Amino acid sequence: MLTHLAIRNYAIVEYLDLELMSGMTVITGETGAGKSIMLDALGIALGDRCDNSVIRQGADKADILASFDLTHIPEAKAWLIEHDLANDDLCLLRRVINKDGRSRGYINGTPCPLGQLKLLGEFLIDIHSQHEHQSLLKLETHRQLLDDYAGSTALADKVKHTALQWKQLQQKTHNLSSNSAEQQAKQQLLSYQLDELEKLALAENEVELLETEQKNLSQSDSILSACQQVLDMCANDEANILSVLGASVRRLSSFKEPIDGLSEATMMLSNAQIQLEEAITEINHFVDHFDADPQRQQQVEDRLDTIYSLARKHHVQPNELHVLTQQLQEELASIESGDEQLETLYENLEKLGKDYQKLAIQLSAQRKKAAESLAKAVQKEMQTLGMPGGLFNIVLKEMDLSEPSVQGLETIEFLVSGNPGQPVRALSKVASGGELSRISLAIQVITAQTSRVPTLVFDEVDVGIGGPTAEIVGKLLRKLGEKGQVLTVTHLPQVAAQGHHHLFVHKERTKNSTQTAVSLLDQTQRIEEVARMLGGVDLTKESLAHAEKLLQDSQK
Repeated sequence: MLTHLAIRNYAIVEYLDLELMSGMTVITGETGAGKSIMLDALGIALGDRCDNSVIRQGADKADILASFDLTHIPEAKAWLIEHDLANDDLCLLRRVINKDGRSRGYINGTPCPLGQLKLLGEFLIDIHSQHEHQSLLKLETHRQLLDDYAGSTALADKVKHTALQWKQLQQKTHNLSSNSAEQQAKQQLLSYQLDELEKLALAENEVELLETEQKNLSQSDSILSACQQVLDMCANDEANILSVLGASVRRLSSFKEPIDGLSEATMMLSNAQIQLEEAITEINHFVDHFDADPQRQQQVEDRLDTIYSLARKHHVQPNELHVLTQQLQEELASIESGDEQLETLYENLEKLGKDYQKLAIQLSAQRKKAAESLAKAVQKEMQTLGMPGGLFNIVLKEMDLSEPSVQGLETIEFLVSGNPGQPVRALSKVASGGELSRISLAIQVITAQTSRVPTLVFDEVDVGIGGPTAEIVGKLLRKLGEKGQVLTVTHLPQVAAQGHHHLFVHKERTKNSTQTAVSLLDQTQRIEEVARMLGGVDLTKESLAHAEKLLQDSQK
């Protein structure tokens, strides 16, 4: 529950430090004193949007701190543990709003996004506003209220999430399917192009080898003639180079003693003789294996023509055809896998549709069961809240769905009749402002009884109610407070008298400033405040006696 609220430099509050207790705490004060400021600040600590206009005039920033005891809120403790923010049974939510309009949120001293404050806040506090009756005119509100009452919020979220997943997958499938004709045409073109390239069966580096061979074949006569001439000069003629080198080596080696300065020259001539012999061997080998066949030359030229033609067709260099073949193979494989992907998408879409149907049917069953119970409970409260003979129905109308809906399988609408004998009709058509306010209060009180949130806040939800009905409202809120913690902003003395605790909000004025202050009233002060609410500023014996009786009756 909420144990402490500290507000600094917010609106007209300079500093406010409140200790809060379990039970029903009523908050009263004159109009404009700042009763709702406390709850607005609490909402900001819980992640509500705001701007720098909330900062007190003359201050640099507003700072709001809310402390909670999580002893009996296991869901909140589990959430904090999951997000590495746990601090035993204590939870501190803080919000700082700066003059530049930026704000920072903290959970147990750790900076966090506002979305996390909101998520955590859903486990801690449920705030009911005086303007909630306006939202009752929306069918979306009807659905949310019924799901909350049925305890089906988590299941409804699953239904919504599954429907959104289905829609996303369906769109992806549609997009892929729409492109199938184009992809099929591309697949045919790729298959034709690959067929040509694969028939070519171009090996890596084949172009370079063929071009070299073609160049050699085109000048085969000149090559062979040159080789023969070299062989003649080196080995075949009578005065060939090889014999001259041999004679030279023998002549220089004929001395009995080595001649200084000639040994190295002799060695070089000997090496030259060896290298020349190896060169002659290589040339003879080349000549013996050189294929000067004109038919082979024609084959090479035809092969090169085919390669060059395909290269021009695909706008690549001839030696890049091998890489192009690999690229086209990968692209074709990707398109073919797209067909497999589309088939998988259809299978997943069907499975997701079945999952949705199962969840939605389960949700519908919970809604139908809860609708009857909620309608009876609200109708009963309506009659105690000054609408005797009033009727309240909840209609679940199955939708004709061609695809999953985020709402589930049905629309939900609240129907009401404010007077005996009149048929139930839509709220917007039959309920006056006062009736709508009372119906809203009845729904809020009933749904709050099933809420797992320990702290309930009612911000002037009793507007437009008076007399005996106001006393009934007070008793209902006190009953809720006995099960947990209820904070109630009210103008009604009958409601204020029912509180276990009473906070009085007032303005403290100095010559240069005005600020909001809050006091916890004792029994005597409570009697005076309730008397003021009954009869105005001037307290009379009658109003004080009436106030004292209201307080005594509430304590019974």
